[in-house]
Amino acid sequence: MYITLKVETYAPELAPYAYGVVMFGIVFYFFRVFESWYASYFNRPLFRHYFVYKKVSASKETILKNQFDFYNKLSEKHKKQFNHRVAQFISEKKFIGRDNLIITERIEVLIAAIACMLSFGRRNYTYTLIDVILIYPSKFYSTTNNNYHKGEFNPRQRALVLSWEDFEEGFQISNDNLNVGIHEFMHAMQLETKGGDDLDSARFVKQFQNIMKTVANPEVRRQLDETKFFRAYAFRNQYEFMAVLAEYFFESPEDFKDAFPKLYDYTKKLLNFNFAGY
Repeated sequence: MYITLKVETYAPELAPYAYGVVMFGIVFYFFRVFESWYASYFNRPLFRHYFVYKKVSASKETILKNQFDFYNKLSEKHKKQFNHRVAQFISEKKFIGRDNLIITERIEVLIAAIACMLSFGRRNYTYTLIDVILIYPSKFYSTTNNNYHKGEFNPRQRALVLSWEDFEEGFQISNDNLNVGIHEFMHAMQLETKGGDDLDSARFVKQFQNIMKTVANPEVRRQLDETKFFRAYAFRNQYEFMAVLAEYFFESPEDFKDAFPKLYDYTKKLLNFNFAGY
């Protein structure tokens, strides 16, 4: 029995496509190398967005315009980016009301807006460790420590849990440095960057280490103790300190900058935040 092998004929017309694929791979490789160098040298990503194509509905944008001051401080270009991010966030997360709380459009938009404001300087902005957002009408009982909470991030359940009453209070009172939304989303961001190998995570970790070194300085520590600028809860551990730092950064930026300019600068770099006058 003989087996006849068919010899494929050379197809010279395919050569340009093969060369194109190889060249694209080479260009992409050097682009990633340059992008990594740029992020390391300038402490910010080369691009925060590749595409901006999503829009929230007119009613959702009205909520942003009428109830979220940060949105109105943005340039038109950044408003489009923010709009896109809010739409993407809402489409990816499952919002669930507890204890008969009805999830409204306003609840979705304002929670998404706080999350996207905190991550607005990042390329990875959708909080990949969160799938579900659980909202209670008020403080809820948590089995993690058998206590009542205003908010918590549960990485095992991939859930962020909020008291709507406390979220709204923190949202409406914008200068008391208490914002449960910023606080809990910062915890999620911290854990995400701790295990991440992307440029956002590398930049975050670098600035986090700078913050911890600054706080460890005896003179800075003395100033922290004497001024009591940050509330006592910040010093429970480094994770709470970073969450409180984020609250102060957004709610009292000028006071923060005046009191601890180096910590403010590192926080700004950590979040890559160059928007709305910050």
